Amino acid sequence: MKDWRYRLADQRGTLIALALFLLMFTIYIANHPAGLTANVAQTAANKGVLLAFIAMAQALVVITAGIDLSVGMIFLLTNCLASWIVVGAPVPTALGVAGVLIAGMVCGAINGLLVIYGRLQPIVATIATGAVYFGIALLLRPFPGGSVNEDLADVFTGKLFGVVPSSLVALAAVVLLVWLPFRRSEIGRAAYAAGSSESAAFMSGVPIRRGKFAAYTLAGLLAAVGGLFLTFFTYTGEAAYASGNGYTLWSIAAVVLGGVSLYGGKGSAVGAIFGAFAARTTGDMLFVFDVDPLWQPLLQGIVLMLAVSIGAFGLLRVRNRLEWFG
Repeated sequence: MKDWRYRLADQRGTLIALALFLLMFTIYIANHPAGLTANVAQTAANKGVLLAFIAMAQALVVITAGIDLSVGMIFLLTNCLASWIVVGAPVPTALGVAGVLIAGMVCGAINGLLVIYGRLQPIVATIATGAVYFGIALLLRPFPGGSVNEDLADVFTGKLFGVVPSSLVALAAVVLLVWLPFRRSEIGRAAYAAGSSESAAFMSGVPIRRGKFAAYTLAGLLAAVGGLFLTFFTYTGEAAYASGNGYTLWSIAAVVLGGVSLYGGKGSAVGAIFGAFAARTTGDMLFVFDVDPLWQPLLQGIVLMLAVSIGAFGLLRVRNRLEWFG
């Protein structure tokens, strides 16, 4: 019984985010002129997956009690880079994909080194590196342009068996290949320990530096996956500053909505994914209700604020972090 209670408490944020997403998506589909069709599901999935990758990246850092304000700029940088090198025959395309992912990991590793060994506050370090990453993106693409291997792009943006969005399958694969091994590893547990109580974890001999470094590096990798998918969706690269900032801010909202504590040490990247889809669905709901575009940002912010408040309500009653698992 105690094990059941522990698991429920541990997954409460994820379950709340899932419930909110299902509620919002049901309202969206119920009012969509076409209803739930394969094309409607594909469009919603493709838009949601972009934010989901960035939210996963943000969640990894937030779990360590940090915050990454550069994820949106890594997203833009890798999008611009992919529009240069993910082209041509299969072998050059594969090498280009590898180059994009490595670039994202390098950006994340730089963030981790500055925070861990440079002893800078995460918010300060990632603001600075984000500006650098955007500058590089702007050098690569001062104007929108470029291309991508269209065959590969069609594979990841289409539908499997004419029904299942390929982007959702790719998202599930990333969860299985990146998040679950990290979560169950010693390094992953060290990242959680660092977020829960870094001093206590250090005194206990937990490899907190390795855990935090892995979290930041994998965050860069996930942001790069998002940038790669943006290139697949748009067939181009663009260093759009507003877009990078927007994805960064929405990733934080998705993380909170998904039950990841901003204090660190609690939450799941899976919850952040559902939080991202719930946050993304708010805009779709306003679209199907034909709300004036001038009012949409205001109403979207109100809906998101209410949703985040519900997701974070449990924190208001917590006096001690141990109560999360009591």
